[in-house]
Amino acid sequence: MESSMIILYQGGQGEYTEKKSRFIASIFPVQSEEEALENIARIRKEHYDARHNCFAYVIGDNNETERCSDDGEPSGTAGRPILDVLTGNGIHNAAAVVTRYFGGTLLGTGGLVRSYTAAVKDALEHCVLLEQCRGFRLRVRMDYNDVGRLQHLFRTMELTELDTIYGVEVEEVLLVPSDRIDRVEDEITEKTAGRAVLHRQEELRFGMAGGEVILLQN
Repeated sequence: MESSMIILYQGGQGEYTEKKSRFIASIFPVQSEEEALENIARIRKEHYDARHNCFAYVIGDNNETERCSDDGEPSGTAGRPILDVLTGNGIHNAAAVVTRYFGGTLLGTGGLVRSYTAAVKDALEHCVLLEQCRGFRLRVRMDYNDVGRLQHLFRTMELTELDTIYGVEVEEVLLVPSDRIDRVEDEITEKTAGRAVLHRQEELRFGMAGGEVILLQN
């Protein structure tokens, strides 16, 4: 399916402990740098007594904006590992903050990298990730005589039916992936010898979670 990418639909938290140092990771979806910074500031306020609140965020379909901060930890031991977890999992439009409460024992650069990485990975397991795809709402108005053959076609092509409206005629509202829309329209036209009336609506973004279609804001 074309134009798919992984996005964070619902954020989550995770935690990792190393030699009594606690690493609390918070991950949340963001659509702008301003939103990312607002969430980072909120976490810092909540954990004002922590020694470090390190962060990273990626924004844009192609990660046009990437930022990270070690927040006082040795260079490259916190922000970059957090960012690497996000980008390494192909995640877009997300920010992560890892709060560290110092446990009294120095961990060394390797221990810090390992701990910040582990905390973010744990948080990701408590998030809801979606493969975001692009598609069209396709409204198909048909005669009752064509309903059976078209519904069989929709099942065969594994199309998602968003709504069915019964009136003088039947109207089906389908969700069709962008890379299949032309083929689907051609198949419907052929199956009904041109009797079905098709109306392709705006392109939208959607994802799947637990077998359920989730329509996303453009």
